[in-house]
Amino acid sequence: MTDPRGWRYAKVVAVRHDTPHSVTLRMDVPDRVRHLPGQHYVIRLTAEDGYRAQRSYSVASAPADPLLELFVERLEDGEVSTYLADIVEPGDELEIRGPIGGWFAWDGATPALGVGGGSGVVPMISMLRHNSDNCRVAVSVRTAEDLPYANELTAAGALIAVTREDFGGRAGGRLTARELLPLYTPGAICYVCGSAAFAEAASMLLLDIGVPTADIRVERFGPSG
Repeated sequence: MTDPRGWRYAKVVAVRHDTPHSVTLRMDVPDRVRHLPGQHYVIRLTAEDGYRAQRSYSVASAPADPLLELFVERLEDGEVSTYLADIVEPGDELEIRGPIGGWFAWDGATPALGVGGGSGVVPMISMLRHNSDNCRVAVSVRTAEDLPYANELTAAGALIAVTREDFGGRAGGRLTARELLPLYTPGAICYVCGSAAFAEAASMLLLDIGVPTADIRVERFGPSG
């Protein structure tokens, strides 16, 4: 019997390029295990000579979505992200494993505040799609062009901080504790996802507004294409 969380092949159903430096893949996964928002999948590529490379990507789709959606940021020197962004087409099959992760997973019932930096907003998209009534989101990006799922975040009323330019009536600049305070409900679990530097800064803002350390869950990532 095939392990539903082991390596298996998923068929790519749709490919979108919503930003200049990314690709969104929607896949049909056989015997898929229902994920929780915040979990991730691993994609593994194997070259003809047997060389393998694998990378982890957060799930953007809601658990009830019949297809798995992953957002991939394309890095110029990335050996996996460039293949996924430039080569993969609908009908291709990709070797994947998941869903993975328990600490950063959200049950949908506990109030949540998601704070994402750049592509770190992807798990928050899954949260919003799963239960937007119980989740508030703040996201920080350098430029509006870098913002994944911009229309969806705007429609959901997310706080969008663009650091290098004005956006939506907000002056350019980093997220502040004053902006996060009205988004926080005491007892909520706060999910922070982004680069190491962003995760550190965002965690400090949450502590500044009184969020207990035990209620802050952090997912850090570095450049790995």
